[in-house]
Amino acid sequence: MRLTAYTDYAMRTLIYLGVHRGRLVTIQDIAVLHGISKNHLTKVVHQLGRCGMVETVRGRNGGIRLRGEPHGINIGQVVRTTESDFEMAACFGSSANACANAPWCGLKGVLSAATGAYLSVLDRVTLADLIRAA
Repeated sequence: MRLTAYTDYAMRTLIYLGVHRGRLVTIQDIAVLHGISKNHLTKVVHQLGRCGMVETVRGRNGGIRLRGEPHGINIGQVVRTTESDFEMAACFGSSANACANAPWCGLKGVLSAATGAYLSVLDRVTLADLIRAA
């Protein structure tokens, strides 16, 4: 399974905010550090704000910061929030009956179990765990 750039940017932002908890951080700070688009990062931060993970402070001396403590941010939830889908193969989609192997194929069940195991591991990790490992 491969995470999208959107989720990657969300994780980079949360880790940076977790490490720099004592101050407001600008989106520009994170964009420059990681060499990523400020416009894309702004969209990511907006969603993290709507989900309650990030707080934004407007104004001349504004910026962003974590809304809560790093141990309260679950990585599995971050991934579920930022990824658009977990369809690992065409048989996961709405056209599942289009596959000629559908009547006898167990691939969908195996991939579904693998995705569940993947998310289960992420559900046991918080932002605090990632910061300690950094």
